[in-house]
Amino acid sequence: MKRNLLTIIVGAVLVVIFALLLFVFQVRQSEVVVLTTFGKPGANPIAEPGAYFKWPWPIQQVNRFDKRIQNFEDKFSQSLTADQQNLLTCVYVGWRISDAGAFLRSFRGSVPAAQNQLEGMLRSAKNAVVSKHPLSDFVNADPRQLKFDAIQIEIEQTMQSQLSTNAYGMKLEFLGFKKIGLPENVTQTVFDRMKAERQVLISAAENDGKAQAQIIESAADRQAASTVANAEAEAIRIQAQGQAEAARTTLPIFQQNPELANFLLRLDALKQALNQKSTLIFDERTPPFDLFQHLPTNSPSQ
Repeated sequence: MKRNLLTIIVGAVLVVIFALLLFVFQVRQSEVVVLTTFGKPGANPIAEPGAYFKWPWPIQQVNRFDKRIQNFEDKFSQSLTADQQNLLTCVYVGWRISDAGAFLRSFRGSVPAAQNQLEGMLRSAKNAVVSKHPLSDFVNADPRQLKFDAIQIEIEQTMQSQLSTNAYGMKLEFLGFKKIGLPENVTQTVFDRMKAERQVLISAAENDGKAQAQIIESAADRQAASTVANAEAEAIRIQAQGQAEAARTTLPIFQQNPELANFLLRLDALKQALNQKSTLIFDERTPPFDLFQHLPTNSPSQ
């Protein structure tokens, strides 16, 4: 009796487990599930984790998709720029399933098929965008002339527009250049052009330096001339002030002693004449040279 009861319990448990496998399914945190009924997707994909009821196959079928970001990179391939130069590029892409129902209808749930479609779209978009830009937007001696960010945005917008138009149920999350290279037959030409562009920058820097030096030198000359002129004017002012002060001081003395004033005036005139560093022939009786008449003479030594 006990053996029969144990057998019944075990059998009931197995039936419950089998029923759960047939009628219940679980959605994980990283999944989105589309439940199809006789092959037709339901209206709303299930993205919240938990256990859900379903009818057993072939009535209903559970289609699971990874809702996390997936990524890939295309081949290091050649594209033609706007100035007819060959450019090698490799682009990486991150994408995710944004509409599981549309993704199931478009690719029957096949992620490899979806990625193949994305790779084809990426090649077309990349070639179309690269063909609009000259080589100097990708390779340039002046970093400010590079346009990587703008070109990446153009490629991403082109692909996103195609995905939305075709309702593939996918969305791009990021896109960027991984590698950029040049074929051997283009490398030397590009290096020569970069060297020429760098020389232009060097020449511009030298010319700017010379112009700045001239500006600084001219400003220094003007400042020096202004300083000298101010100093000379101040010296003249001080000299004039001293002379005026001397005149005020000596005037009473000259008024009291006219002979001294006459002597000093003749002495000053004589000093001015001798300052010319010239040979003078003069008459001792003519003022102010008459001062030489009373000079002592040295008698010859005995």
